[in-house]
Amino acid sequence: MQTSTSDQAETLIRATGARVTRQRVTVLEFLMGQEKSLTHHDIQALLPDEALDSVTLYRVLEWLTENELVHRIAGADQVWRFRAGAGHHSHEHAHFQCTRCEEVTCFTDVPLPRTIKLPSGFQSQEMDFLIKGTCPHCATKK
Repeated sequence: MQTSTSDQAETLIRATGARVTRQRVTVLEFLMGQEKSLTHHDIQALLPDEALDSVTLYRVLEWLTENELVHRIAGADQVWRFRAGAGHHSHEHAHFQCTRCEEVTCFTDVPLPRTIKLPSGFQSQEMDFLIKGTCPHCATKK
């Protein structure tokens, strides 16, 4: 028996031990159906017939990110993009942002340096690897 995306979203949220809300299920289910990362504005514009105000959407995205159900990606334009499935791979992986279409892609299979030697007294907690260039789709356009 196959489960729906809504059931999968609800199961993932329930597994955090937190309360399952309609807003959390709606946003997670929506992001699970997307093939690319989306900005807060994109999500709000594309959510089907859901009246989620901007603040509620922001809070839901923050909660989903904190609970590792959604991956938050910082683009070169300083705009956060969100994508479902953060718990399936390590957060420390490379991201590629196309300089033409601005789409951000996760590169989970590109090897990264294991450690970076920092000056004495500095301790790293998280690293962001952002590669800028042209994606295959935009490269074929003239």
